[in-house]
Amino acid sequence: SRKAWAVYRRWLGPIHEPSLVGQPAMKNVRGLGTPKAMRKFFDGGNRRGEIIEFKEELNHTSKERKKDALKKVIQAMTLGSDMSSLFPDVVNCMQTNSLDLKKLVYLYVINYAKAQPDLAILAIHSFRKDANDPNNPLLRALAVRTMGCIRLEQMIEYLLEPLRRSCKDTDPYVRKTATICIAKLFDINRELVEDQGFIEILRDMMGDANPMVVANAVASLCEISTSARKNYLRLDEDVISRLLPALNECSEWGQVFILDALALYDPPNSKVSEAILERGVIVRLSHANAAVVLSAIKVMMKFMDKLQSHEMVRALCRKMTPPLVTMLSAEPEIQYVVMRNINLICQKQQNILQADIRMFVCKYNDPLYVKLEKIAVMVQLASERNIDQVLSEFREYASEVDIEVVRHSVRAIGQAAIKIERAAERCVDCLLELIKTKVNYVVQEAIVVIRDIFRKYPGKYEIIISDLCENLDSLDEPDAKMSMIWIIGEYADRIDNSGDLLESFLESFHEEPPAVQLQLLTATVKLCLKNPQASKELVGRVLKLATDECNNPDLRDRGYMYWRMLSKSPDMARQVILSERPTISDTSFALQPRVLDRLIANISTLASVYHQVPEAFIVQNASATARDEDEDEDEFEEYNETVQQVREEIMHQGPKRYQEESGDESEDEGSGSSSSSTASPRGATNGRGSAPPPPLRQLAPVLSEQTRGQNGAQGLRIAAAVVRGQGGAIGLQLMVGNFTPGPMSGFAVQMNKNPFGLAPGGPLQIGQVAPNGGTEKAMLTLVPNQLLSGAPPALPLFLEIAIKTNVDVFYFSVGYDLSAVLLDGGPVAKDAFQRTWQGVPQDKKAMCSGSFSSRVSADMVISRMQQYFCFLVARTEGSDMDMLYFSCGTTNKLTVFCELSLQRSGPGVRCLCCSDQQVIVPLFQSFLGELLQVKWSQGGPPSQG
Repeated sequence: SRKAWAVYRRWLGPIHEPSLVGQPAMKNVRGLGTPKAMRKFFDGGNRRGEIIEFKEELNHTSKERKKDALKKVIQAMTLGSDMSSLFPDVVNCMQTNSLDLKKLVYLYVINYAKAQPDLAILAIHSFRKDANDPNNPLLRALAVRTMGCIRLEQMIEYLLEPLRRSCKDTDPYVRKTATICIAKLFDINRELVEDQGFIEILRDMMGDANPMVVANAVASLCEISTSARKNYLRLDEDVISRLLPALNECSEWGQVFILDALALYDPPNSKVSEAILERGVIVRLSHANAAVVLSAIKVMMKFMDKLQSHEMVRALCRKMTPPLVTMLSAEPEIQYVVMRNINLICQKQQNILQADIRMFVCKYNDPLYVKLEKIAVMVQLASERNIDQVLSEFREYASEVDIEVVRHSVRAIGQAAIKIERAAERCVDCLLELIKTKVNYVVQEAIVVIRDIFRKYPGKYEIIISDLCENLDSLDEPDAKMSMIWIIGEYADRIDNSGDLLESFLESFHEEPPAVQLQLLTATVKLCLKNPQASKELVGRVLKLATDECNNPDLRDRGYMYWRMLSKSPDMARQVILSERPTISDTSFALQPRVLDRLIANISTLASVYHQVPEAFIVQNASATARDEDEDEDEFEEYNETVQQVREEIMHQGPKRYQEESGDESEDEGSGSSSSSTASPRGATNGRGSAPPPPLRQLAPVLSEQTRGQNGAQGLRIAAAVVRGQGGAIGLQLMVGNFTPGPMSGFAVQMNKNPFGLAPGGPLQIGQVAPNGGTEKAMLTLVPNQLLSGAPPALPLFLEIAIKTNVDVFYFSVGYDLSAVLLDGGPVAKDAFQRTWQGVPQDKKAMCSGSFSSRVSADMVISRMQQYFCFLVARTEGSDMDMLYFSCGTTNKLTVFCELSLQRSGPGVRCLCCSDQQVIVPLFQSFLGELLQVKWSQGGPPSQG
């Protein structure tokens, strides 16, 4: 543009004066290249000039120029540029009759109201004026909607009256907007909405003459009920009689809202259930929108439990079949969601869709996720009538090029054998055919499912064991090895060379995962009990490997237990190890009935796609009034516990202060014996008996329930933080959540070796954790210098931890800062500090400089440092600087000496530090930046990867 080039020429003028810029600047200007690149340079870099131009345009008298300027401002705001300085100028543009201009202004105000709350309040007069506009309902609705979107406590009192009037407005569009605004207001201040009677207003609006108002009122009440965990909807027959007529007239999304609300209703008897279904629900099955159809099916599945007529239930199942089949011809994404819901429906109503199993045949162009889900549904629909067709399909899929499809197909054949006893032999023959193909991954998956078939039908198909044993050399996957070892151990008395077969696995015993080692140990002991003479040498060798040459505690414990039982009481060993086990059933692959009922009630939601109850993946805060958008997202509902609760937890647990091994404790105790009874305990120098410091790093998620354990199980969620307790004790705060269908217990903990040798100071005290979202808290005392790795500490600091439960063994790591391992021992003597400081060459002292995020004083820094075990040794003052000298020591006897220079006239800070072991210096610099909120601009620690 001409303006950009004019600026360019003015800026280019002094470039030719060597005294001002010189040759390097000339090269930079030439590098800008073409005029197009030049314009791009100025558009991206001259933001200050752009702001000034926007101000001029926004204050122009022309509405069109104002509108164009606002569009550019909104565009820049959307791209992430800071346009908040234009707030007063944009608010001034509200004084107009142009609806388009007001929309742009309102959009800007919503975005920046939180950053400029005082200026946002200044615009309240215009909002209220627009909300009372007698001529334009769109403007009234726009004003109310914008006021509801500005999430400020100060805005609430100005919103109440306009919102109340809007709920009774003559125009349905305004009323529809007001219903949604009430839900937003409830999210900000629940008590105010209840006290002002807005909940009752919403309930009255469910009888509105306009169907969209009814749908929005239902949606708002459902949202409010979910947020508050309280039923504000309170459906009864009278309310439902008003909802059903609206169901026939509102939009498709309005129908979804009303149907979801009906699914929450618990009809008193079969007659009411039939009436509701016939009046408005069944007809929704023919709707073109998949969401409406699934919501209608959800209501039907819920009400079926109340129906007394089995013929009526069968009729409803027949009516549900055509829409479900129709949706299978939609886009792949919709197919997947529908099939995940069909999987649940088939578990609840087993006869549905069995005649339409051909609709689930995989097509060559189906995406992988659709193929896998079709295979899962076909297993659910398999019956004696269609098993031949199903097996034919699975056999064909087992020759696919996609390995995942092959594995799932082989697994499905095994599930079909377990589900349908009369078809088990055909399934086994099919698996044998696949094994004879000698395809590695097919053979291994087949061995895994044959183990389950042996458990379902013990003593029935042992004739195929010889075929399985021919493929021992091709096994390289842990699951396949475990299954084959189990089969050899279980039928050791019927396999002539079972000892030789087990011995072939011993060659790689130390390289095998723990699950395979455990299975091999148990199988060898079974062989010993069934054939003691032939396996005496083998079992001794395996027990020696398990107890003397392995570090896994589970393996060692089981080895010692077996060894003791074999030597003391072989009869007891037979009763324990060779006892009869219950046979598995087809329900082993299905959901628990209670979980299934919850998921049926959540058909057409994410819960039905994940096959998890909503609490397993959605965090809901019980106190909406205390929620702040700027807080870090927490994984557990209990994450909002305060620092004071953390301190009380540590104090309640009573962590013991560890003793150093140097013998200094006796000197301290001796020297302190003459002190008065009110003297502080040794080491309480971060305030002399005051409460422990709040953790710099709060409780944070370290293990998701989606993460699989050592043996493939999942469902454990953990949040953890390393904290300090009374007297300088170190603790690991844990919060565990159980997202499995069964209770979780048997908790035990182990830690890897680490630079500071942190180790558990006792057993992990966690009781039984309830299933499906139950949580428990625990505090584990940590003792330093126990599990020393010998490696120097480095950023980032973290602990590698294993937690054992009755479900599986799970591994995770917990990060921590240096304050977790600093000694609460007071400062070093001033003369000792001076000798050390002067003895270290200047070039050996690490220097970094930066600035505080806010202005602080020297006294504030001293107090903050001492609170976290960094103690002041000396303090001097310069012309514009305060020099503070600190010392601190770690649990592994590393000492850090530090000089902090604080700028009095500004936020500047410089740090000089040294140590007898320089590896600790970057850790201290990182800890200092985190503790004092310093942004290092020069020097400083390396970034933590």
